This record gives sequence, C-alpha cells and structure tokens, in this order.
Amino acid sequence: MKAYVFPGQGAQFSGMGKDLYESNPIAKELFEKANEILGFSITDIMFEGSDEDLKQTKVTQPAIFLHSVILAKTSENFKPDMVAGHSLGEFSALVANGTLAFEDGLRLVYQRALAMQEACEINPSGMAAILGLEDAKVEEICASIDGEIVVAANYNCPGQLVISGSNKGIEIACDKMKEAGAKRALPLPVGGAFHSPLMEPAREKLQAAIENTTFNEPSCPVYQNVSTTGISDVAEIKKNLIAQLTAPVKWTQSVQQMVADGATEFIECGPGKVLQGLVKKIHKEAEVSSI
Repeated sequence: MKAYVFPGQGAQFSGMGKDLYESNPIAKELFEKANEILGFSITDIMFEGSDEDLKQTKVTQPAIFLHSVILAKTSENFKPDMVAGHSLGEFSALVANGTLAFEDGLRLVYQRALAMQEACEINPSGMAAILGLEDAKVEEICASIDGEIVVAANYNCPGQLVISGSNKGIEIACDKMKEAGAKRALPLPVGGAFHSPLMEPAREKLQAAIENTTFNEPSCPVYQNVSTTGISDVAEIKKNLIAQLTAPVKWTQSVQQMVADGATEFIECGPGKVLQGLVKKIHKEAEVSSI
C-alpha cells in the first residue's frame, strides 16, 4: 500500500517549485492563483528569495504547502491509499486526499502562519531537539521543571524528540537532558514554542477559521498528528486539526500505525527528504522515495 507523506516547516529552500512552475501549465496556474489569494507574490520569494526571506513563518508555511500540494496535483499516478503530514504538512495531506479544496487549504495555512507568528510575539519562546534519550525520560524531565512551560512537541523518530516551551524552560530542560545522558540538546532556530500550550492564542484563531471552512469526504484516510490513526470522518478530522497547534506531533506513532495498517511504500511529496529519513529510522524495511 502507498502512503504519501508531506513535510512541515524547515524543508524550504530558495528556488523551490521553480522547475514545476516553468514546465507545467497546471502548476503555473495554481501558483498564480496562490499569488492572487495571498495578495502578494509568494512565487517571487520562493523562486528568487534569500533563505532569510523564506524563513518568515508567514512565507515558509504557505510556500511549503504550495510546493507539496502542486507536486501532488501534477503527479501522474497520484493514488494514495493513505496520507499523513508532519505538522503543517497535515494541511497539504488534506488537500491531497480531497478533504480540503486547494484555495481553502491555502487560506487556512496562511491564517495559521499569521496566528502562530502573533502567538510567538506574545510569548517569547522556542524549541530544542533532544537526541539519544528515551521518550519517557524526555517527558519526565519536562514534567519536572517547575514554574515554566516545557513539553514534548515532536516525536520525530526513536531517539529524536523536539521539546517546546518558554525560553527559560528550554534552557533548564537542555541542561537536565544533557545531565541525563542526551547525546545532544540543541535549541532550534524557530520563532516560538510550536505544539505547546503557548500556542493557545493561535489555536483559538485557527479554530474559528477551520469551523468556517468546508471539509469534504476524503478519498483515503489521513493519519493525523494528534490521533496517529487513520481517519476518514470529517468531524473528527476537523477536531484533530484544531487540537494540533497545542498538541504534540506524534510522527513516530503515526508511521508505526500506517505500517501496521499495511503501508509498504512511503512517498514524500514536497521539498527536501527529511521525512524519508525519519520513516527509515522508524521502520527499516519501508520503501521510501519522493515525487
């Protein structure tokens, strides 16, 4: 069975999508439609912008979404048996399996990006990658830090977990993780504490936007970050998508569940190859490739 997986923030690069735009008339039309919807030329930033330009959350998120979704829409044999996306990638997955229309998906992603940017400005905060510790140990250390918010945010693959929280909380946690034997405890260059309670202001804004958007019956199940199981029920998909901003991304568990449900081939759809690497670490026998 084929599982298509869609990357999240961090996979962007300057020049992304340019070949697609120049070689495929359908892709060109979708990119131009995106410029119109967003009210600025995101294609200029994607094709010619600096890494710094692309790093702004309000650009990064729609850029990765567009690259992923347009790749899927212009791919000849795109017939997924299941889909999943890492954080932002979940929105790409929901357009790819027909739950969301392209235009609605883009609007939601842009609103999500702006709401997250704003939440970051309200609460200066961050994230850090923890390598070489058991998940349970990371969770225990996070729970032991008093007076600061620190939580496990991204379960990327065994031995690689990202924590999220206040700047002070992250600093204390990194020291404690190293003491506990972590190979690395590395603050990440992100704007704020994504997938933590500090994203609550963004979650509230996004909830209103999601509730006002039409969701359709999907063509195949989506394995969501919050639930990790294959879901086709529209009401449940909405509920999980709303919860996603303040809840952890359970990528390891999602991939394990997809394998248990029969996935043998994982195809990454979007910029970069990060998810192929993570899938291989989670399930060595998986066949991985990209569009």
